[in-house]
This record gives sequence, C-alpha cells and structure tokens, in this order.
Amino acid sequence: MCAAIAQTLGLSKSRIEALTDGIFATLMTVLVLGLALPPPGTSLRDELFGLWNHVLVYAMSFVVLGVYWVGHHNLFHYIKGTNRVFLWLNIMFLMTVGFTPFTTSVLGVFWLQQSAVALYGFNLMLPGLSLYLIWWYATRDHRLVDLDIDPHVVTTVKKRIVTGPVVYGIAIGLSFLEPIISLILYIVVLAYFILPGHIDIHFSRKHH
Repeated sequence: MCAAIAQTLGLSKSRIEALTDGIFATLMTVLVLGLALPPPGTSLRDELFGLWNHVLVYAMSFVVLGVYWVGHHNLFHYIKGTNRVFLWLNIMFLMTVGFTPFTTSVLGVFWLQQSAVALYGFNLMLPGLSLYLIWWYATRDHRLVDLDIDPHVVTTVKKRIVTGPVVYGIAIGLSFLEPIISLILYIVVLAYFILPGHIDIHFSRKHH
C-alpha cells in the first residue's frame, strides 16, 4: 500500500504526533519526581550532595527521552500515512518509553547494582527496537512512505536506529562484569545520537 492510499483510510498521522508529544511531555515532567526532598532536621548541603547519583540518572533519562522524541519526529518527516497496524506499533513504542520514570527511580536508589543497571539498559533498548519496527513497517514495500523516497535514506535510518539497541545489549552483558562500564556506554550512545549524523547531512542538502 503506498502512502497516497494509506492517507485515504481516515487515520491521520497528526493524532499520533499529538499523542506522542503529550506522553513525552508528561514523562519528562514526571522524571523530576524521583528527586525526593531531604527529611527535615538534616544537613541540607549534605543531603543535596548525596543526591548526585539521582540527579545524574534524571539528566540521563531526560536526554534519553529527548533522543527518542527527536527520532520519532524525524521518522514522521518521511511517513505520509497510517493504518491500524501502524497505530498499534506506535502505541507499543509509547508503552516502552513509559517505563522510563520507573527504571530511572530504580537506578537512582540501587545505584551501580547490576540488576538495576541491566534493567535500565533493557528499558533503553525496547524503545529503540520499537522505533526500528515502526520504520521497517512504514518503508516495507513503500507501505506508508512516498514511492520516490531515497533508498539510501531508508538504509541509513535503519542503521542509525539499530545502533542504540545493539550497544545497549552489549552494555547489559558488561553489567555482569562492571556496571560502571555499562553506564558509560549508555552516555556514549546518547552523545552519538545528539551529534549530527549522516541523515542530518541529507536533511541539509535536501533543504538547500
């Protein structure tokens, strides 16, 4: 099914984008609730310093959600229509990112414990796999994209998306040896996605 046909089904992609924006805004706001106030009668300075790991995990998770929101936004630049299967694939993606506040809180409390680090990495992996499935489904046989979409763009986006889950999987394995290495890899992946990639160059050339 080409994009032109998909658009006639009456399933507007703008509703998906609106739902996605709302859920990401809510999740990014809820994250800060994991930073609990110190109890009265204690040294505020010492207690605030003791929250450094919670603040670090909060910042990391906030950026993670930002990366996935940007990725979803970029995919919808090329996706021109929807269908029922595609809607539910997006629901699945949103469900996976919805676990982020929980795993963030777990990692903040059980800092550097292998199970907490692995759980957090598993949570980071699932949205990436879901996003890959969304892109694969939309571009398969030009199901929900234009027929003249550059095949190089399709392949480049797939490679960029799958990088995250692959590295997160490696990091989960390394957590059994040294959890701190896994956390470093989580941060390195974020830096990779924040920096402009090959697909960004393609965007710039296209607009020029």
